[in-house]
Amino acid sequence: MAITAEKKTQLIGEFRRNEKDSGSPEVQVSILTERINNLTGHLKAHKHDHHSRRGLLQMVSTRNRLLRYLARTNRAAYQTLIGKLGLRK
Repeated sequence: MAITAEKKTQLIGEFRRNEKDSGSPEVQVSILTERINNLTGHLKAHKHDHHSRRGLLQMVSTRNRLLRYLARTNRAAYQTLIGKLGLRK
C-alpha cells in the first residue's frame, strides 16, 4: 500500500517547481494521487477493510483541499497538474 522511496523520488522530480522543491502543492497532490491509486487497488481486493477506507477518504479530502488552493492561487499550474495526473474528466 505504501509507495516506495524510488517512486516518491521520481514523483518529486517530475512535479517539482525548482531544484530544491519537495513540498509544493503539485508534489503533494502527485504523491497523494499515487497513494490513493494504490489503496484503491487494495480495497478492491479487501472489501471489508473499513479502517483503510477511512484513511482513503482522508487522503482524498486532503488532495481536494490542495487542488482547490492551487486552482485559487495558480490556475495555469492547476490545469497542467490535472492534465498530467488525469484527475478531472
